[in-house]
Amino acid sequence: MTGIFNKFNSLNILIIGDVMIDSYVWGKIDRVSPEAPVPVVQVTKKENRLGGAANVALNVQSLGANPIICAIIGNDAEGKDLLSLLERAQLSSEGIISTEGRLTTVKTRIIAHNHHVVRVDAETDTNISEDLSRLVQAKIAGIITEKNIDAIIFEDYDKGLISEELITFTVTLANQKGIVTAVDPKKRNFHFYKDVSLFKPNLKELKEGLKTNIDPVSMTQIEAAVDEIKAKLNAKNVMLTLSEHGVFISTGKGQKLIPAHVRSIADVSGAGDTVIATAALCLASGLDEFRTAAVANLAGGLVCEHVGVVPIDKEQLLKETALL
Repeated sequence: MTGIFNKFNSLNILIIGDVMIDSYVWGKIDRVSPEAPVPVVQVTKKENRLGGAANVALNVQSLGANPIICAIIGNDAEGKDLLSLLERAQLSSEGIISTEGRLTTVKTRIIAHNHHVVRVDAETDTNISEDLSRLVQAKIAGIITEKNIDAIIFEDYDKGLISEELITFTVTLANQKGIVTAVDPKKRNFHFYKDVSLFKPNLKELKEGLKTNIDPVSMTQIEAAVDEIKAKLNAKNVMLTLSEHGVFISTGKGQKLIPAHVRSIADVSGAGDTVIATAALCLASGLDEFRTAAVANLAGGLVCEHVGVVPIDKEQLLKETALL
């Protein structure tokens, strides 16, 4: 596996999706508010981190590859904060477009005594204009042409950047150039990701997308649902994440359930970002689909041992792949 991990270092990965700030407020609770029956959190620490598609970029970077993000942010104070976070993380902002009239997405998590108390979201989730979408398409085409892109990751949080037109434009261009396309979908564009290399929904997303119930311990139901979405999208591979039940991978070579590893779970936030980043790099490096799913499953479990959204540790992941 060392050879595959070494190949990561030469990869250029384009990440198209919704970037955001994950803001954390840590504190302690000693009393209930006299104004309402709610706990009072006494703040001890605050921190802003890159989230959403930007967290995928951090995972790609941590694995040794070169990430390039294409995204929309607001021309607001939070947008400037996000650009500063990108600069601090040594991530390129060349694909970031700042626009008036939109909020930069900020998810504020309040944590007390290692427990997630509440989350407060500030965001705009309406679709971007056609003119802005064409500008994004031009940006994508330019990056693909100039940067020798090895894989494209769609990190979709339903915030309005990604549309059917944008997906079709990008996937068509990628397939013409033999570029791996990997998708972390959400509800709005679920059925538009056709002809991609890897489609990676979680169980909730697949249930909503197919409008059906799926028992996570019923292989018959899982196989039927995955077969259905694979056929509808003409996807080369579908990887369904099943939380504590592991991942189910369906390829042209067959299907396989890969159980989750026993972990001390602290926080599942950002695990999906890690899984899609790891899977895209493995596929772009030539690893077979089943081993790709196994490594991505392992990576997702590792980041769940940490509180908050954190990128994968490449060396730790490499060590644990020896157990596969």
